[in-house]
Parts: sequence; structure tokens; C-alpha cells
Amino acid sequence: MSAYKHKTCLAVALVVFAAFSCLEFSTCSVQFSLTQKMRRWSPQIVISLAVAAAPSACRVIELSGSDWTLSNPSLNISVPAKLPSQAHVDLFAGQVIGDPYFGLNDFNLRWVARSNWTYTSAPLTSLNSDATSTHLLFNGLDTFTSIELCGKHVASTNNQFRQYFFDVTEILASCTESPVLSINFGSAPEIANAIAAQPGQETWPFGVEMVYEFPNRQFIRKEQSDFGWDWGPAFAPAGPWLPAFVVELGASDIHVRNSLVDIYRLGQLNNLPPDQEQPWVLNVSVDYLGQSDSNRGINYRLLDSENITVSSGPLSNITAGDGVLTGTTIIPSESVDLWWPNGLGPQTLYRLELEIVDSGNKTIVSLEKRVGFRTIVLNEGVITEEQLAQGIAPGNNWHFEINGHEFYAKGSNFIPPDAFWVRVTEARIRELFEAVVAGNQNMLRVWSSGAYSPDFMYDIADELGILLWSEFEFGDALYPVDPEFLDNVSEEATYQVRRVNHHPSLAFWAGGNELENLELSIVQENGPDQYPRLLAEYEKLFLETLVPIVFGNSKSISYAPSSTSNGYLELDFSLPIPLVERYDNKTPGSIYGETDYYNYNSALAFNFSSYPVGRFSNEFGYHSMPSLQSWRQAISEEDLYFNSTVILLRNRHYPPGGLNTSNFENTTKGMGEMTVAAQRWYPVPDKQDSIANFSAWCHTTQIFQADFYQSQIMFYRRGSGRRERQLGCLYWQLEDIWQTPTWAGIEYDGRWKILHYVARDIYQPIIISPFFNRTTGDFEVYVTSDLWTSASGIADFAWYDWSGKPLEIDTPSSATFTVGAINTTLVLKANTNDILKGFDPTNVILVANVSADGKLPNSDKQQTFTHENWFHPTSLASAKLVDPGLELSYSKETQKFTVSATKGVAAWVWLDYPEGAVLYFDENAFLLLPGQSKEIGYTVKSDKTSGAWVDGVTVRSLWDNTTP
Repeated sequence: MSAYKHKTCLAVALVVFAAFSCLEFSTCSVQFSLTQKMRRWSPQIVISLAVAAAPSACRVIELSGSDWTLSNPSLNISVPAKLPSQAHVDLFAGQVIGDPYFGLNDFNLRWVARSNWTYTSAPLTSLNSDATSTHLLFNGLDTFTSIELCGKHVASTNNQFRQYFFDVTEILASCTESPVLSINFGSAPEIANAIAAQPGQETWPFGVEMVYEFPNRQFIRKEQSDFGWDWGPAFAPAGPWLPAFVVELGASDIHVRNSLVDIYRLGQLNNLPPDQEQPWVLNVSVDYLGQSDSNRGINYRLLDSENITVSSGPLSNITAGDGVLTGTTIIPSESVDLWWPNGLGPQTLYRLELEIVDSGNKTIVSLEKRVGFRTIVLNEGVITEEQLAQGIAPGNNWHFEINGHEFYAKGSNFIPPDAFWVRVTEARIRELFEAVVAGNQNMLRVWSSGAYSPDFMYDIADELGILLWSEFEFGDALYPVDPEFLDNVSEEATYQVRRVNHHPSLAFWAGGNELENLELSIVQENGPDQYPRLLAEYEKLFLETLVPIVFGNSKSISYAPSSTSNGYLELDFSLPIPLVERYDNKTPGSIYGETDYYNYNSALAFNFSSYPVGRFSNEFGYHSMPSLQSWRQAISEEDLYFNSTVILLRNRHYPPGGLNTSNFENTTKGMGEMTVAAQRWYPVPDKQDSIANFSAWCHTTQIFQADFYQSQIMFYRRGSGRRERQLGCLYWQLEDIWQTPTWAGIEYDGRWKILHYVARDIYQPIIISPFFNRTTGDFEVYVTSDLWTSASGIADFAWYDWSGKPLEIDTPSSATFTVGAINTTLVLKANTNDILKGFDPTNVILVANVSADGKLPNSDKQQTFTHENWFHPTSLASAKLVDPGLELSYSKETQKFTVSATKGVAAWVWLDYPEGAVLYFDENAFLLLPGQSKEIGYTVKSDKTSGAWVDGVTVRSLWDNTTP
């Protein structure tokens, strides 16, 4: 493959510098096998290479390791380095820079991003001179490079997300000494600026490009959030961020560099519910290095978890192209069991062994994939007559169907878990995903503008049953559509679609984030005369370019060009591009598409009439502070107060236009919003100890965030039984990328915020939810279920004052009910203007409990589901709170904590634990009535305290905010 020549090569040439002279290195190559860590980053697991009767020269030599040097001569910097890595990581390890995450180093280290960096290998002494051909294979280079081998130019690259491979046979033949590989990385921010400044370069109306720190990110194919976002830093790292290899081949050898496995129902078409009675089609397509041969074939063997062969044989319909071999077969439905998401059934997985064979059926190369059998479809079809008869509003559907079943998608949004992907380990992702499962979630929206997920992330999702709504890496901008850019994107998308398609956890491909609902709307507002042209450009990229790639490689996956959108107007596979978007072609009274929602006017936080009504909610939220424990990981003790300079500047939720260390004009937006929300809805902390007061303020912002999210989740889930037939909510966001105020429910080190506990509670299969209209006084309580069959039970209601005294309020004490499949039912209706006459509304709370019998999906076992919720008619800032007399004890025998309220009602009871450990409690952020006790277990994820954290556990409630 020749180097891809993009017009940005000129810009690269302006900023990259010549390779440095060779230094002495030790050998770093590893022959044949990949380490387990590298395998999980690679597109496939190579089992055997060149298994043939005659000896073969085929070798795969890992370039991963520590025998590299990172240098910048103009800065007089040279440090030991690794591959994979990124410059900041190696500079930190070499003590050239401090911890990038500490203090204001995000600003202080901008010089690193604006500099060029060269990675130089040790001499590659183990290369085989007998190889017929030798290739360099890079799974990820971030982002602009000039590659040299033996002092000769190999190629230039300009895309972080592509796999690059280059034939270096002739270069090595002329190399007189042990080869040295040099990869020069140009400054991405500087190159992006140079591209943007080219004469005649495309521009967009004001506001289309959302700038956080570095501008012009849309011109380059690099992780967009590397240039800053409203929840993260702007390091714009550079380096060989994924593994690299030397591949040596004999004349008849091949090396599999990527592969596609597509499992779908016979006759299935993208975005359409398939016939579940049809057998499965197994389509395999292999991308390889080496000579093409039309006489090759593919054999397969499918094995279950007990290593028993389920199906095997040669694939049919073999086609051979330039470096691509494809074949298919039919697998009967009864041969395999289905894969289901978390909470909906078992996660049945199979091992697929593949062998590429020659004309004599001798194995040339073997590989394997782990697969599952499922159909997952985004149904955007027109509301049917049957649905209309059920009371569903006209318009279009927008929901997912798994194996032919509607289900309620419960989850959150996943952002890059670190600013430096080389620090993201499989263990870190597993811990996060286990928290997702513990939080009763079955779907994550893997947000665009980060990086494409590594295979091990999909592997873990496959095992745990987490559907991954995946997106191409475009967001909050419009993008160039010149031929060079589109060709670059096509290579990127083709590689990524083929790499991950075999994972049953792959739920969906979206073209990008907030493109139709936001970017095109900004064009209509700020540049209406440019709208036709920019709409056509949008469609050229997200319809004309990406649709053929997705639909051409996979029949098992759905695609939409944007989230959020109103869905498609038409899906017609007789058209060159089957998808025709709806945009604003809406009929009054009809409901379309999915919604997102952000409103930082906290006065409207619990006003249900302000929430959007749609078929699905893909993101919504409000920011909060991290815990004191997390802050101490990142800033000095003297900066631990609410509006310290460091905290102000680490909070990236500010208006467009950016900020810097000399301009604080925009730094108070996010801090002010959190402050006002805390003051409006909860008792204001006023403690004498400044650190304790800071911690209490952080905690209160987390209570508001969790309370607000719970309100929205209840609203969206109730929509499953209303005219909108709302079938999913994914809140923003699951986790943090660093320690700062964000929308996350899990902090950077894995500590759960209040939000994750509350989301886990309100994502239970059956919940009871109060709804209150503060204007009219109308009050309703619903029971909502996402089970697939009806459930019956009883709801109990009890009114109290804050001392815990029962109140005789004129409402029923209980109600029996039956709630339908994925539905909701009203169990209490009243008006507070009537029922609370003669009562002080600031001293009234309702405790509502539900107990219902039902069955989980794909289970014959009847079980009882319980849930508790509570309601207060006024802001808790004015509530007549009393000291609940909380008591905490710990039993070493049962390894459980016991929390008791002895004097009054304890609201937002919170168990906290000290630094040095990461764990979660079985229950947290709950309500206790006087005389009630809860026994609380826990799950430890990591512990550097040797168990001493137990002695530091504390308990508090909302009352403690009022105490000095």
C-alpha cells in the first residue's frame, strides 16, 4: 500500500523536522506470538501463521516495548520511550514534565502539543533477509507523521483512526546497517491551523465549530476531544498510540491484518426488523498482506463454551479481490442460542475458528473470533395502525429491538476514560463496565469525538451484556468534503466497521454527535443563505460516504447519520442511498426521533412540563463537583475551596470563546449554576472548617445532580406507557476523564458519585414514581415496568412530618395494580391544594413503596420486585429538617455496616469512605424513617489501605449540611 497523499502533507512539511541521527538500542522485536494485551488491541487473534508443508519465512515481529527514544532536538529533549505510547506519557515517565493531570498543567503543558516529537527504535537486528517481502503495519498513529526506515522516507500519515501498512522490501534491501525506524509526529494543533489558513479553505457560519481550547479540529482526523471539551482537558497528544509490527512474508505467505464477520438473518436488510424464523447467515471477509490467489478458500468451525463443535465446513460463494477474501455459509437457527443484553437473558458466546486454505486445502493462516447470535435493529419505521390503536401518537418509531423484541434501553453515555488512551487498561474498562451492570444498565452510547473503542472494550461488553451504541468520530462541527478528506474518512470507516462488526454488543452506528439537531440548526440561524450548500455537504459525508460503507460491509447493523435527529423520512433500498433524512419535515401532532436536553436554569429542574417528549432520550444532564477525595488527587490543599483559581480553571463548562489563566471572565458560569442550584433546592452548607465546608458543597451539588437525573429518568420511563411510547434513556455521562466538575456519575478513579447510586435505583425493573405540578398542585404516582410480561402487586403510601410522625392526609394508604409489559400505570392521583389543607407543606413527606410479582425477560421464574420512593411538595431548602440521630456500626463477622435513624427522618443518607480504596455499597443515598435500620454490604474494587478504609467510613444526611 502506498502512502496516502492528503493535501495536508504540505502543512505537515511546514512543521515536521528531519529525523535525528541513530542512537544505540537493544533488540525489541518478538517473533510470532502477540502478548495478550496486544491481542486485545488488535483486529483479530492470530492463531497460526503459515502452517504449510514447506518451510516459510513468515514472521510477525512486535515493535511494542521499551526500546524506543522520544526526542526533540530543538528543545534539547531525549528520553526513553515505549510503543505504544504518547509524548506526554513518556515525558512524564522521563521526569521532563510533571503529572499532566495535576493543577493547571493542562495549560502549562500546551508547549508539548505545539511541538514536534520523534520516536526512534533500537536497531532492528532480527529482521530476516530471506523474506520475499517485508511490511510495516501500524494499527494507530496519532496523527501526522513522517516515517523513515534506514534513513529513507517510507510514508506520511494523517489519520489517527486508520490502520497503515507499507511495503518496505526495497528500502531494507538497500540498508547497509541494522535498520532503525523513526516516526516523526507533527503538532496537531499547529497543522490544523495551517490547514485552516490555506487559501480558499472552507469556512462555516459563526457558532458551527464549537471551540473549547484549540480551534480547527474539524479539519483533521484526530480525536476531537483532544482539542478540549466542556468536561475535559486539551492535551492534543501525539505518538504511536496503538501497536505496530514488522511483517515478513514468503512467496506464498499471507498475514491477516483485519477481518469482518457479519452474522445476520437470511434476507435481513439494515435498519429493518428481520424475520426471526429465518436461519443465520455467516459472512466472513479477510483483509490480508501478501500475494492474492483466487484459488484460496476459507474453512470455519463454530464451538460453544464447552468446546463442542456446533457447525463446521468450508464457506461457499468465495470471492477474491486485491488483498481480500470473502465467503458465506448458512447456520440453522436451532444450532445456536441467542445472545441477550444485561437483564434480558444470557450472554451466550461462541468461538469461531477460521482457516484460510490453499487449493489443496492446506492451511495457510488461522484466526479466531468470539461471536454471538443476535439481531439488534434501530426501528425508525412509521407508526403502524396497530400502534395507533394502542394509543401511540402518530409519527415514526425510534427504538431498538433485540432478537425481535422491543425493550427499554437503560444506560448512560461513555466518554474517553483518559486523555491518553495508552493509559486505558482492560482492567479499568472492566471495572467501569461492571459498574454499568451493577447500575442496572444495558446500553452505553459511546460518544463520538473520542476514539474508536478497542476490541477489548467490545469483548468485555460482549461478556457482560452491554450494548454499545457506537459513533463515527465526528461531532459538534461540520466537516470538509473535498475528495482527499472523504477518501481519508472512507479508509478510516471501512477499517473500523470491519474490525468490530463481529461483536454482539455492537448496537448501532451513528455518523456523529449533534449534527442535525444542533449544527444544521446553527447554520439555519446564522447563515441561512449557506444552508442548501452545507446541507448538501453534510449529506455527502454522512449519507453518500458512510452509508455505503456500513451497508456494504454489514447487514446486521443499523445506521443513522446523526444523533440527535428526527429520524429518516424514507428508507428505500432501490435508491442509490437508501436513507432519506426527515430533518424538519414534521406533521403537527406527530412524534419523531430521539431527544437530548440540557437546561441550566435550575428553577426548572423538576418541572416535568419542561422535559422533551420523544421516542428516546440519548443524553441529558447537569454537572456536579467531584468528591473531596478526588480533588485531593489533582490539586494542592490550599486550592480546596469552591471558587479557587485552580478549580475555576479546571471547570470547562463555560460559554463559547474559551478561557485562559489571564482571563477569568467566563470561568464562573458552571460554578455559578451549581451554586444557585444548591441554594435553591437544599440547605446551604455553612461549616466552620473550610475543608469540611468545601466537601459539603461538593456533596450538595452531587445531590442536586442525582435528584435532577432521577426526575428525568422517571419521566422518560413513564413515557413507555404514554402516547410517545418512549423506549430508552441514556444520561450524560457515565464516567470522568479527569478530576473536575463534570456530568459524570463515576469519578476518575472509579469512585461512585451519588448519581450512579440513584440511577441504579431508578433503573430497577419496576419502580414507583411521584409526579408533581407545582403550578396546579396536581399530584400523581405511577408504577412503571420494563418487564416483557405484565406484573401485579400493591403500592403503599404513608405521609409523615420530618420528625417521623405519621400524618392523616386524605389519600388511600394502598392501591392494587397490574402494569403491562414495558408500560406504566397510575396508582395515586390527588391535588396538594386539597389534601394538604391544614398542613405545613415544608413539613410533609410521602413515602411510597411498591411490591410486584413478575418475570424477567427470558425467565420462567416468578419473583417479587420492590422499590421505594419519596416525595416532598416544597424545596428541601425550606424543609423543616430535624436531627435524625444517625448511628453507624460495622460487623466484622458479616462484613456489613448498619445505619439507623433514631430521632427523625434522614434524607439522602450517605455512606462515605476515605481515600486509598475504590468500592461501592449495596445501597446508598436513601431515606430512613426514625426507628428504621439498613444493613449495607459492599464490593471492593481496589484497596491500598489493607482494609483500613473500613475504620474511616462515615455517614451523613441532608441535616448535616445545616450543622457547623
